[in-house]
Amino acid sequence: MAFDAHLDALKRKHLAMSDAVEQAQRSPSMDGLKVANMKKEKLRLKEEITRLSA
Repeated sequence: MAFDAHLDALKRKHLAMSDAVEQAQRSPSMDGLKVANMKKEKLRLKEEITRLSA
């Protein structure tokens, strides 16, 4: 059960990060480096989700 809860938490974090990246990209005052770091974190989460789901 703990595994499923961890996987669900990762999926929620990935979705939240996706929303944050979209919002940041629409903001003209957002630093491009910060957006790039957010995208890297989103990708890291997706890779971990994929690895755990396999």
